[in-house]
Amino acid sequence: MKTSFVHKMGRLTLVIAALTYQSSPMAADEQVGKSPWGPKDEIGRLNLMTPESQQSVMSRIAGGQVYDLSVEYFIGMPSWQAAGDPHYRIWMTHTPHGTVIDDPLGLGKSMNEHVSYTGAAISLYTHMGTHIDALNHFGLNGRIWNGFKAKDHLGDRGWSVAGAEKIPPLIARGVLIDVAVSKGVDMLPSGYRVTRNDLMEALQRQRVSLQKGDIVLIRTGRMKTYKDASAYMENPPGMGLSAARFLVEESGAMIVGADNLSFEAFPSEVENNYVPLHSYLLAQHGTPIIELAYLEELSRDKVYEFAFIGGSLKLRGSDAAPLRPIAIPLKPLKGGKL
Repeated sequence: MKTSFVHKMGRLTLVIAALTYQSSPMAADEQVGKSPWGPKDEIGRLNLMTPESQQSVMSRIAGGQVYDLSVEYFIGMPSWQAAGDPHYRIWMTHTPHGTVIDDPLGLGKSMNEHVSYTGAAISLYTHMGTHIDALNHFGLNGRIWNGFKAKDHLGDRGWSVAGAEKIPPLIARGVLIDVAVSKGVDMLPSGYRVTRNDLMEALQRQRVSLQKGDIVLIRTGRMKTYKDASAYMENPPGMGLSAARFLVEESGAMIVGADNLSFEAFPSEVENNYVPLHSYLLAQHGTPIIELAYLEELSRDKVYEFAFIGGSLKLRGSDAAPLRPIAIPLKPLKGGKL
């Protein structure tokens, strides 16, 4: 699979911005966020999810179609190989014919011919396919969310704090903001940077308002090219800083996500030329990020408010984990408002 020069430079810009921040004298002005949930907090805004908030969402489920918001994993799928990260790989460890030949369990040819046996193994980068970024994914000045230091908590087996295993099962109100449809296009142009006004216009068109504790998913339309990895990775549209601020600081989103692989647009729009949007969300505001969410069917059916239900793999110490979310439409609130 070919990876474009534009994609390589976009990813490189994000990495350079993060690395430059470590040595810049101006970087001292920007610090990681301190959790209002205490010095031991490792999940940030996920604390907004409570038994009461979950019950409130579940009580409004309308039933009917269940939407799968995850993508398939396959050899040749989009990935960050331009940054040196591994492709997705699957290989057979057992096949029916091979088991007859090798007889790994010593059962004999007759039994192995009678009972077929297939087994496989996989290898993947944690930031490919539908996944959620943990709060240790990006930091500032050697620290991550809540002031945890890499030198104290990052070992050869991953982080001892804020790892993907700490992410709880997710049950919350989900909101789709279909920016592509709002702009009258199937897919936003390459490199398009979504703004605060774009989000507000789309919400107004959809007649939906955001609430504190929402999981907000942005549709750019880029998922239409997912099966063509080169096209999918080519200078994708994504969020700008004003859009992220609107979602988190103004609207109180618990998690933000999108249908692209980077969430933010490239080259990275950074605060004072040093803080990538990932650091702003993860390190400064404790906001997990969902990437590669499949939003095409929600868009087709104009489902803008739903119960978001999903669980990620409990990968100890990891900076991200695969996620299999579903969306179930909600009944309107009294008065017809969403």
